[in-house]
Amino acid sequence: MNNRYKKSQEFLARSEKTIPLGTQTFSKSKTQYPFGVSPYYINNGKGSKVWDIDGNEYIDYVNSLASVTLGYCDEDINQAILEQLSKGIIFSLPSQIETELAEKLCEIIPCAQMVRFGKNGSDATAGAIRASRAFNKKDHIAVCGYHGWQDWYIGSTQRNLGVPKAIQDLTHSFKFNDIESLNSVFKKFPDQISCVIMEAMNLYEPQDNFLHKVQELCKKNNALFILDETITGFRFNLSGAQKEFDIVPDMATFGKGMSNGMPLSAVVGKAEIMKIFEEVFFSFTFGGETLSIVSALACIKKYEKMNVCNFLNFQGDKIIKGVKKIINKIDAHDLFEIAGHPSWSFLIIKDFNNYSSYKIKTLFLQEVFKNGIITLGTHNMSFSHSDNDIKKLLDLYEVLLPMIFEAAKSNLIDNLLNCEPLQPLFKVR
Repeated sequence: MNNRYKKSQEFLARSEKTIPLGTQTFSKSKTQYPFGVSPYYINNGKGSKVWDIDGNEYIDYVNSLASVTLGYCDEDINQAILEQLSKGIIFSLPSQIETELAEKLCEIIPCAQMVRFGKNGSDATAGAIRASRAFNKKDHIAVCGYHGWQDWYIGSTQRNLGVPKAIQDLTHSFKFNDIESLNSVFKKFPDQISCVIMEAMNLYEPQDNFLHKVQELCKKNNALFILDETITGFRFNLSGAQKEFDIVPDMATFGKGMSNGMPLSAVVGKAEIMKIFEEVFFSFTFGGETLSIVSALACIKKYEKMNVCNFLNFQGDKIIKGVKKIINKIDAHDLFEIAGHPSWSFLIIKDFNNYSSYKIKTLFLQEVFKNGIITLGTHNMSFSHSDNDIKKLLDLYEVLLPMIFEAAKSNLIDNLLNCEPLQPLFKVR
């Protein structure tokens, strides 16, 4: 047993007796964090840093799967929560702040004329899909990117266990920046596609007016155009990626960073479409839970006052430029690539010299965790990431990337691993 993670490993064994995989989230489990060289439980966090239950300190670039955008224990958010807590968490009737937040979202998001709240991104995307099917009276869906755990989407991935075949057959994937791949879906299912739902950007920027071409195809085929802004919203721009790329979809979904980690999501869109929610059943006991709502209001206020998105992009751009410089310096383009938006970038590790990307990534994770950085290859920026945090990351990469590159070239990856390599979960980007 690795003494650095002794308590984490012991607690994982305890947790697995009552919780499958020992956690509520695949992306926080040993499917992503290699056993023996990873922390598994975090005790507390502050700003850009977290401490695991063994007392190890880390700079966090995962930030709770991109849901924390201001930093852990942000004082303004905490204060808003404490003030509301003294009034009540949830009531038998709606609170006024539901309307206040809806009004604010309609003010800042281009496509938003009406709003419904959920608790996580999967709620919002599933609600948008149900609304689109009701509005258009069609069943088939075209998708690009990751959209949550619900049957309508996850049935189209390799993680489709338990999803009826009839539901799997209604969702069809197309390729980002490949308009013909979407056109083929429309041709294969003429007048059957209710909507296209996609992320505005993940690894790569839309090229050659791709988003606008998708919108044109949707209009031509009487399908709704839905942007899933669960990650891009409150990260790329306060008004979302739709503002960044100058496009107004029919509907959009938001979550994660809108409340700095508190459980809240939203479906927004044109009033004529959103009105269908008066009939479509999209209803939650905790949909109007007040602590998350005041968190979102406080978040937006801070975003506006401090220009948070500009800061995320400014700091994240330093990482992208720094990593590019390292890769160029060692000429390791066949193994490494840096991609994505400055606020949400990815160190891509490729198959190389008979090694799978998963085995190489396992070595990468083993070393970053050991050196006090939590990342899964992602750089999910927060308002708390300082210049010193970024320097520590790039200083580590300056040593680590050349080491991994040389080990891969010399067939020494297995010699350096202190654990079993990761196995594929499923890829959506």
